[in-house]
Amino acid sequence: MRILFTTYPDKTIFHAMVPLAWALRTAGHEVRVAVQPKFADVVTQAGLTAVSVGRDPSTWRLAELNIEQVEAERAGLPAPYDAAVDPAAVDWEKMRDGYATLVEQWHQLDNFPMIAGLVDFARGWRPDLVVWESNTYAGGIAAEACGAAHARLVWSVDVFGVAREHYLRLKAERPKDDRADPMADWLGPYARKYGFDFTEDLLTGQFTVHQLPASLSMDAGLDYLPMRYVPYGGVAAVPKWLWAAPERPRVALTLGTTATDRYAGYAADVRDILDSLADLDVEVVATIAESAQRKLTSVPGNARIVSWVPLHALVPSCSVIINHAGPGTFLTSALHGVPQLTVPWDFDEPELARRAAAQGGSLTIRADRATGESVRAGVLRLLDEPGFGERAVSLRDEIRALPTPNQLVPRLEELTAKRRVADR
Repeated sequence: MRILFTTYPDKTIFHAMVPLAWALRTAGHEVRVAVQPKFADVVTQAGLTAVSVGRDPSTWRLAELNIEQVEAERAGLPAPYDAAVDPAAVDWEKMRDGYATLVEQWHQLDNFPMIAGLVDFARGWRPDLVVWESNTYAGGIAAEACGAAHARLVWSVDVFGVAREHYLRLKAERPKDDRADPMADWLGPYARKYGFDFTEDLLTGQFTVHQLPASLSMDAGLDYLPMRYVPYGGVAAVPKWLWAAPERPRVALTLGTTATDRYAGYAADVRDILDSLADLDVEVVATIAESAQRKLTSVPGNARIVSWVPLHALVPSCSVIINHAGPGTFLTSALHGVPQLTVPWDFDEPELARRAAAQGGSLTIRADRATGESVRAGVLRLLDEPGFGERAVSLRDEIRALPTPNQLVPRLEELTAKRRVADR
């Protein structure tokens, strides 16, 4: 088959797609990854074939014009996606207005620059299957425009599918003259332009690949294909200091790249956390962006500060991981059965962290409440109380029981073939 992957230009999201793309490639299928021009190098660094479509986005340049507003909106899920986790947010007017705002300020900005180019490429190359990241709606449009089957790939809790399910229920309960749907109003004209009708498949795919075990996931009434998370973080080299096992318990501190790449910085106070662990008999390894390192006036003697290290190489040597509950970071740590202390803040992180704490293998403290004292107390609990380690191992085993990307390939082949036959 010919299989086309597509995503808007976000490294952490693209990284979540790479193992499946390679599984399909090594199964003998042709794989292309369609992205905007400046992101093509990220794709080729992963050993995949890039196709440049459309033009480069200005989303984050525009966001920087109002950095205070952007920073305020980082905290948790915005409407309408907060309805997936908060029953009080399941409100018609709030969800309708939330969709309208996000179409204008997020989804349209990410998708408009690539829709026409992606459709042109898909109609020329004729893929059998299009796999698109859950906010890259251009992928569904291109698939429908060329008659391909298409799958949405979800990288965390599926707040998009669950919120949409709530909205459709509320919409059906409204009078016929009061059923506004900003998402359908936005994507409907593209569907008509390219010769088909708007359906919910444009928002949630014909089927959905997701990478969370059952204990952490939330599901809408959709066709889900579970897949084991496989860590991939880009070009990686293991430093020599990581070759040998640590002489003391190792505690890692990693707060991701998005906070410093796109926002004003980490939500948690890195210096306060490092100082709080300074007198413990542990080795702290902190992956801190260079821009944040410059703000550290001193470094405790038991801490090693690095700009970056391959997380999948670091985690197995750790006794505890302090992190932001970014899905890639969290799942990489969980895959090795390491207890975690999460300090979430952005978008889906608080909900993923809450579910993880309920599972029992981790603790969570909201980032703006993660004082040095509270983090220290959490780390000591994770080190001293064996129950956390036992539950972390249970989560590891649950993840490992999921089909690997390679094991998922036959199912994708089957579903694609059925869709193509049905479309004829």
